Amino acid sequence: MKRKAYVVWRGDGENGSGELTTGSGAIQKLPYDFKMRFKNDDGKLGTNPEELIAAAHAGCFNMKLSFVLNENGFSPESLETESVLTFVDGIVESIELSLSAKVPDISDEKFNECAEEAKENCPISGLLNCKISLSSTLT
Repeated sequence: MKRKAYVVWRGDGENGSGELTTGSGAIQKLPYDFKMRFKNDDGKLGTNPEELIAAAHAGCFNMKLSFVLNENGFSPESLETESVLTFVDGIVESIELSLSAKVPDISDEKFNECAEEAKENCPISGLLNCKISLSSTLT
């Protein structure tokens, strides 16, 4: 499988701007620039690469966890994960995954075991060179 993204950048680093487009069309000409990346803590101005990494990580983790649960005889009703990426001085330092899940007939111990396995083995986790933490709750 191959996936594509098309990114255009115009101008210098601080005053330039760019657009992100995915091959699937799910994201089309999504703007990003220096201000959105570094001077926009609330995220209201637009996205940045770190936000997209956080989203990709949460999505990949949820999908991997659903497979791990299935392999262990469980079928999740819902998996909701918040991913918080910490970026300091040009380095992704950490990602905190916070999971809330509905999985019928599973013990807390087995659920946490499956969640840890998914965290360690989802493809995006394997790409990242940072500390990844996980807190999980069964609802």
